[in-house]
Amino acid sequence: MFENTALKKIFVPIIIIIIIIIIIIIIIIIIIIILYGCETWSLTLREELRLRVFENRVLRRIFGPEMYEVTDEWRRLRNEELCDLYSSPKIIRVIKSKIMRLVTRVARKEWRRGAHSVLVGKLDGKRPLGRPRRRLKDNIKMDLQEVGWGP
Repeated sequence: MFENTALKKIFVPIIIIIIIIIIIIIIIIIIIIILYGCETWSLTLREELRLRVFENRVLRRIFGPEMYEVTDEWRRLRNEELCDLYSSPKIIRVIKSKIMRLVTRVARKEWRRGAHSVLVGKLDGKRPLGRPRRRLKDNIKMDLQEVGWGP
């Protein structure tokens, strides 16, 4: 029949093309739908974890298991290996960069505008009991400190 090397020469480029097409579909459909309106999100750590888990689950589904040569068994790819295969930036980093872009646009606007007053202004009245929720303003400060731009 066919030699093993001849089959590999035929099927390996086809598999690579299929993986590239699937990644493009994910970028076009899934990522765009997930990121719709993400500039106004106030992400909590739990939501960041859920987005990270979702992204890794989708990538594991695309790239599939890997054959471990030592034991000849299939195994799941680790998160670091997924990052190496999928060279695009992580979804959390994309969301935070979009939030920063929105904040810079809002900060340049006049102080009378509604968006600027929502970002900078304070509400009057009593504060509810308990620990305050993380606001967009707090998240921006944390993200700036993470990047190294904040105090």
